[in-house]
Amino acid sequence: MNLTSNHLTGFAAGVGAAALGFYLYKKNQRQVDEFLRSQGLNLPGCGAHDPGSLTLEELVAEKERLEDLIAEREMAVSEPEAQAA
Repeated sequence: MNLTSNHLTGFAAGVGAAALGFYLYKKNQRQVDEFLRSQGLNLPGCGAHDPGSLTLEELVAEKERLEDLIAEREMAVSEPEAQAA
């Protein structure tokens, strides 16, 4: 089998299309992952951010989200204890 310019052109076009697809996915990863989750595809740990790369506003928002989760869990644990007493 001889390699022709058509083979090389097809290979280059495929690599270019794959690179473009990967770039667009990474640029819109959060929206794509949310869409896939809404379709029933559970993605393991996708979109996890490195805390060192977050801005101050993003860190504060994450801190508030975690504090809210902690408060909800504490309330969930204390409510059954209060009802049992």
